[in-house]
Amino acid sequence: MNVMGDMANLFGTGRFAQPSGQEEATDEAQEAADEAAEEVRLRLAVDGGDVEAMSMLGAMLLRRGDFDGAEPQLRAATAAGDRAAANNLGVLLHQRGYADEAAGWWRIAAVAGSAAAAHALGRHFRERGDEPAAEYWLCQSAEQGHVLGAYALADLLEHRGDDAGAGRWMRAAAERGHREAAYRLARTLDRGAGPDRDGEDAAAAGEEVEQWYRQAAARGHRRAALHLGTILEKRGELKEAGRWYLTSAKEGEARAACALGFLLRDAGDTESAAVWWLRAAQDGDGNAANALGALHAERGETQTAERWYRAAMDAGDDNGAYNLGLLCAEQGRTAQAEQWYRRAAYAGHREASNALAILLLRGGDETGAEPWFSKAAEAGSVDAAFNLGILHAGRGAERTALRWYERAAAAGHTEAALQVGMARLRAGDEREAERFLRCAAGGGSAEAAYRLATVLDARRPPPPAHELGEPAQEKSECEEWYERAASQGHRRAQVRVGMLAAARGDVVEAARWYREAAEAGSRNGAFNLGLLLAREGSEPEAVVWWRRAADAGHGRAALRLALVCARRGELAEGQRWADRAVSLGPAEVGERAARLRDALRQELSA
Repeated sequence: MNVMGDMANLFGTGRFAQPSGQEEATDEAQEAADEAAEEVRLRLAVDGGDVEAMSMLGAMLLRRGDFDGAEPQLRAATAAGDRAAANNLGVLLHQRGYADEAAGWWRIAAVAGSAAAAHALGRHFRERGDEPAAEYWLCQSAEQGHVLGAYALADLLEHRGDDAGAGRWMRAAAERGHREAAYRLARTLDRGAGPDRDGEDAAAAGEEVEQWYRQAAARGHRRAALHLGTILEKRGELKEAGRWYLTSAKEGEARAACALGFLLRDAGDTESAAVWWLRAAQDGDGNAANALGALHAERGETQTAERWYRAAMDAGDDNGAYNLGLLCAEQGRTAQAEQWYRRAAYAGHREASNALAILLLRGGDETGAEPWFSKAAEAGSVDAAFNLGILHAGRGAERTALRWYERAAAAGHTEAALQVGMARLRAGDEREAERFLRCAAGGGSAEAAYRLATVLDARRPPPPAHELGEPAQEKSECEEWYERAASQGHRRAQVRVGMLAAARGDVVEAARWYREAAEAGSRNGAFNLGLLLAREGSEPEAVVWWRRAADAGHGRAALRLALVCARRGELAEGQRWADRAVSLGPAEVGERAARLRDALRQELSA
């Protein structure tokens, strides 16, 4: 029990004033001398019968731990009606183990108006389980402005479930500078600031939460400093966030040390990050241990990485087992990987469940994989939902596959949105298809961008005739999507962009896109590039690209080569390419190639 009292020169908030971190003892000898002089002065006053001096001398000796010297002074002052002495006599007796006698003196002081004694008495009754009496005396203390009384009353009401009353007194204590009250008030407000609030209300609530965290943190509350740092980091104020993380970490908050490590890593200072992660991990922070494991794994130090992953697991962090599984899988240790994935998956780790299912599926155990995919998907794994879609699509269960694809797409999975868009296209629902394709294309899918462009392309009216000298028309939306897909390496989109450029008369741009597609293996790109080069008078180079296209199975390219050979007089070579064009098709090309082949055969037999 803390020493209570009413004297301003001894008691600041109902307890003996404690030296703050800012008040360093620069001259201890002088302080000791001053205290000794004060004691002499008080003793002289006591000898003269000064009651206030008796009370102050008793408090001084009590603070020093001299209970035998303090008790007679406090008893004498109490007998003379000094309520502060009665309060401190109760403290002395409580510390000596005489709780009931202490409560008697606190009651006397509290009835005489001592807020500190009322607080102490309320605490006494709460420890005894007498909550009604505790509430009465704590209320007496709080209503007199005693900050510790307000906080203790709020704690009691919160325990009882009276949220309104608890909030009122917690705020009162916080407003009077109680740092734990400020922190707890911030936590309560933070939990109540749900996502359903309007913009202005959410902003105001956020400001109030930050204000109380900041007040508690400024008074040295390390968890408040951690939460304040988190708020600032989310807002992008990384420098100030780092300062609060550092303050909290120096006070021993492992989570702050871990967060500071991530902040330093993102800033490129990996070595300093490792120092703070090490400090946090040694204090039992599993997240920091995982971060150290990942750091050593990146450096190729697998044994050290494994040791830290195990430390994370021992700290109760399921990510440790999952990361051990990933490490073993990378090393080809499939059996061990499965073991660690299973351990994390049984603990409810959804990504470990998904990884385990993939491992089993690759091993041919589709039956064993499916329930783990389902467990991961039901736990919220978007990848697992997508994988379930693939699994059911492979079995021909298109409806079930689509249901899982839709679930993954709704959570933002790009490839799942593409699959839903393609299914909607097959079903003829172009509007819904467009919606999903836009989501997938916006998420970076080149295939979705291309397919969206084809949908828009089929819908747009034919371009008006372009007169010479007229400014070129602006690009349509479908052209922009074609270009986005093309820039991501989509070969069919590259060919289409080249065709659009050629239609505009931009030969250089067209050739660039055709060449990119051809070099990536597109036979249409190679064929079109050959056409463009031939028109520009570069037939030898065109032949090179037609040959590449024909070797890849392009019938029109083979027919072009047959025509070139026939014109050059290379009849046997021309006949060979004509035969190739007949076999490749399509029908129209095959008919023309057959006529050319027959003519070349007649010419050779003449």
